[in-house]
Amino acid sequence: MSGTANVAYASSLTYLNEMVVKPAFTAATGAGFSGTGNASGTLSSDIAAGEISPNVFESVGGDNITPLQPKFTKWYIQYAGTSMVVAYNPNSKYASQFKAIADGSKPVCDLYTLLQTPGLKLGRTDPNTDPQGRDFIYMLELAQSYCHLPSDTVAKILGTTDFGTSKSSQIYAESSLDSTLQSGQLDAASAFVTQAIELKLNYIPLPEQVNLGSAALADHYKTAKVTLENGMTKSGSPQVIDITIIGTPTPAGEAFVAYTLSAPGLAQYKQGGFTVLTPTLFGSKSDVPASIASELGT
Repeated sequence: MSGTANVAYASSLTYLNEMVVKPAFTAATGAGFSGTGNASGTLSSDIAAGEISPNVFESVGGDNITPLQPKFTKWYIQYAGTSMVVAYNPNSKYASQFKAIADGSKPVCDLYTLLQTPGLKLGRTDPNTDPQGRDFIYMLELAQSYCHLPSDTVAKILGTTDFGTSKSSQIYAESSLDSTLQSGQLDAASAFVTQAIELKLNYIPLPEQVNLGSAALADHYKTAKVTLENGMTKSGSPQVIDITIIGTPTPAGEAFVAYTLSAPGLAQYKQGGFTVLTPTLFGSKSDVPASIASELGT
């Protein structure tokens, strides 16, 4: 097949797409792959504004795709899930404490006291543009309740009572957060478990009551909320990866979506630490190209 799949994807998918999927997709189909990684909300805004024109959009959360309907797409497919962890630098002066929590010799709730330590450098992403930035805040809110911590715990960890602000020294671009942690400039950072596994980061796994990784706990996650700078309030939800075609389908774009949803494509996600879900369609089935619909078992 000729042509190139032009894919806009959440930054948390960078390693998987560029290092694993790209060569395998090209080998399987003959089509090329060109990727753009950024925060899902930023990509959604850029597509809406006409600043980028990808064939395919892979987002964390369907709420970054629905604003593009019906002009750019009328459907999306949920196919994988991830969960929140706290990554830490093994050379941090707090590393032994993080490690004790990670291996279970200290209770996980100790993490939230440790993160309040004056001088501890914590990194996260902007909740206004990046789902992970919101997820980190939801996770802290759920943990505050789960661990029966004081009501100002989240504010102390975030260093502000305005959880939705983008003006915080803790906030980094999603594309540079992991490398900033690895370079030793941060003691700890928000991460999805999948990023931590792929990039070989040291990390603390979190209970499903707070990690946004269980579809069964969707109603519980909804209790966590953050109000963004535009005045919109968003609620926690299970962390899922969604894919759609933007604009008129191209042969290479169609092939990429079909490949992603195929058994070999999903196996790559599983190997990368994702939870593989049964591909589920949201939206207009009649607008889904046949080659993609066939991967839904329809």
